[in-house]
Amino acid sequence: MVDWSGLTTDVLEHITSFLPFTDHYRFGVVCKNWRSVSKLRRYPPAPELPWLVLDEESETKKRKFYSLSEAKHYSIEIPELHGRYICGSSYGWLFAIDIKITCILINPFSRECYELPPIPAYNRNVDFTTLLEDVPSDYIEGPRNFTIKEMQTVSVFKAILSHDPKERPDFTVMILFGEKNTPAFWRPGDSSWTVVDGPKCRFEDVLYFKEKFFVVTMMNVLHVVDFEPGPKLTEVGPEIGTEEGDPRQRYLMDFNGNLLFIERFCEDVEELCVTVRFYVLEPNLEENCLYEWYDIDDYVMFLGRNSSIFVYSGHILNCKKNGIYFTHVTLGFCGCYDLGIFDMTDKKISKFYSNEVFPRVGAPIWLSPNPW
Repeated sequence: MVDWSGLTTDVLEHITSFLPFTDHYRFGVVCKNWRSVSKLRRYPPAPELPWLVLDEESETKKRKFYSLSEAKHYSIEIPELHGRYICGSSYGWLFAIDIKITCILINPFSRECYELPPIPAYNRNVDFTTLLEDVPSDYIEGPRNFTIKEMQTVSVFKAILSHDPKERPDFTVMILFGEKNTPAFWRPGDSSWTVVDGPKCRFEDVLYFKEKFFVVTMMNVLHVVDFEPGPKLTEVGPEIGTEEGDPRQRYLMDFNGNLLFIERFCEDVEELCVTVRFYVLEPNLEENCLYEWYDIDDYVMFLGRNSSIFVYSGHILNCKKNGIYFTHVTLGFCGCYDLGIFDMTDKKISKFYSNEVFPRVGAPIWLSPNPW
């Protein structure tokens, strides 16, 4: 009988290059030798579709995940995520915020974790470091008592990374926080967040593209973050956006080295706000002009509160090519609470998940599994 545990490291490494994340994990529990090989990073796992990070189970407190490739749910015990709200996803890492409005950056599968400073207080009536269950706030006009979970939801709109912390220890975290989704950043060794100086308007997305951070406003104005001599925003490029009206959400994406701007339009249908259309645009920063994309060929996009993701679908099953997979968009306590696929060929929307209604807080988020 063949002694499979005795296979050489180079052969085992080659095998792992063909395995998706879940099989990569199973590979590592076969024996001690295979486990040591599974932790090497010379070959990444085979391409697969992102997972959905869902809420935690009420009884076990395990975090629920949904593998799109396998159409299968997983419940994983991750104590660091108990009671935390997921406000961002980047390079397989999650940003999770607790009841004191402090964040952690965690790889949910390797459990490696960074403690981040408290989020900058943006409301003069709220001290996030001493937040209690129902805190009066003037976040919106008129009196309003917010619960802990609601405050977790609105304090950070999005959080992304410049690099995978396992690849680059000098990474930067950029967040959009507070009432206006103001940009702020943190680097390892910093004791607090640094707020970026800029216009007092609402920002809707942030992207790390070609060694720079870009943000876009709800007025379709693109800015780049200049860190020296002091962090500030500088307007760049042409005015972006279609003439279709006011989109519910705007996204930025690095698509194979192309900077893309994506608009998401929603409509009220039977008392529900649902997604009806996406527009994909490419701003040319050098020529100061704008191009519309009508298809993305064999690729698929994944949009939400995660760093925008695209995947080549040519070798992946259970994937609708030339499509945009999307999750909730929450703007304060309003938004578009649906999940689906927008087909860029026929402009129709279909389902990829059950018709389960998700809560207005704790919306699902995309995650690219990273076993390291």
